[in-house]
Amino acid sequence: MVTFEQFLADAATKGEAVNILFEEWLFGLVGIMHKITGALATEAIPYEVVGGLAVLIHVEEANPEHTTLTRDVDLMIRRADLERLKEMAYLHGFRFRHEAGVDMLVYGETDSARNAVHLVFSGEKVRPHYDSPTPAINPVPKMILGQDVMVIPVVDLLKMKLTSNRDKDRVHIRAMDAAGLLTAAVERELTGNQQARLQQIRETE
Repeated sequence: MVTFEQFLADAATKGEAVNILFEEWLFGLVGIMHKITGALATEAIPYEVVGGLAVLIHVEEANPEHTTLTRDVDLMIRRADLERLKEMAYLHGFRFRHEAGVDMLVYGETDSARNAVHLVFSGEKVRPHYDSPTPAINPVPKMILGQDVMVIPVVDLLKMKLTSNRDKDRVHIRAMDAAGLLTAAVERELTGNQQARLQQIRETE
């Protein structure tokens, strides 16, 4: 993985301007993600990076001008792998917590949300009132800061964002759209209700 110091040195050599606060936060967030995803890969536990960090990874690859920062690391795993994940995570410095209906892994001795990895489960509704469950795990490999990671495909990510439909989900959808990720082929994979919701989001930018 590229370190923050290496990144700054490389940017200085190229004469590039850097948003220090943005990049430092990103390196911290991705560092936590790499710790847990590296361990998952070693143990052959299937996973996908989902949520805002998945949006960031896809958008950063397609058109970095539209990248939006996120606060959390969200991973989707299979419910059947949870107990094995708990054991593995503990060996790599993570502690499992269940709080306010959310399963998470916290890294190190701090309880800071910055060090938390939130878990969702494939084939289950994230919230009881959601109209559809999460998709099956079927990730695509991506690279961020010099290390490979398995990420939810754009179409599945879009469906999850349309299902949640919170303010931040709509921001993420607009970022993906602006980056050219929401192609006609992606839209054809949506249900009628999902297409209508996407159109509404586009009309209320």
